[in-house]
Amino acid sequence: MTVHLEVAEGVGTIRLDRPPMNALDVATQDRLKELAEEATRRDDVRAVVVYGGEKVFAAGADIKEMQDMDHTAMVLRARALQDSFTAVARIPKPVVAAVTGYALGGGCELALCADFRIAADNAKLGQPEILLGLIPGAGGTQRLARLVGPSKAKDLVFTGRMVKADEALTLGLVDRVVPAADVYTEAHAWAAKLAQGPAIALRAAKESIDTGLETDIDTGLAVERNWFAGLFATADREIGMRSFVEEGPGKAKFL
Repeated sequence: MTVHLEVAEGVGTIRLDRPPMNALDVATQDRLKELAEEATRRDDVRAVVVYGGEKVFAAGADIKEMQDMDHTAMVLRARALQDSFTAVARIPKPVVAAVTGYALGGGCELALCADFRIAADNAKLGQPEILLGLIPGAGGTQRLARLVGPSKAKDLVFTGRMVKADEALTLGLVDRVVPAADVYTEAHAWAAKLAQGPAIALRAAKESIDTGLETDIDTGLAVERNWFAGLFATADREIGMRSFVEEGPGKAKFL
């Protein structure tokens, strides 16, 4: 298998494993979707890390495979391509991308599906599809613009240029830059901390924020309002408030 799911301490690591560059061929895309859906279902997975290994996150699509596809073939494949990445974006739990080496094209688009991105100091990110006479097709034109703004997104997409970790941090494309040897450790620690939090409230927060970004503010406020009221029916809300009153903030141990 070219993608694996390993679980420890409440954290599910979705690990790309297609050396040497983790090229995202059709089989890898489909497997990614399967494991994202598995991570969504599993109660023992409370947060997720997406990781490509010590050397490279993912250098993009399998260009040799794509070169053999004509218009009809891609019309049939394009939705499945997007769906595999959307499955990661829709995991209703905190997701962090641990980015080492290259995260280009589909690799960058996969990182965009996470809630938080920790990058190695040697990481390089970009959307070079324009250099192939294409545009990003796995959500890059949409998620990148929502994350860094339309002007910065157009700069990256129009030119196809790569950015190093320090510029990616300045652009807001990544959230933290650490030494390459520490990327996975930092990502897992961040996810493990959130894995101890209130699972339903975290799900509510993620859905409210993501839905609000995709729609008008009134709809977003309605989603927030419904989740906020609904959380009063959860055991975690009882635990959190009781702990706050009896012990002070930040000491609750959730189910």
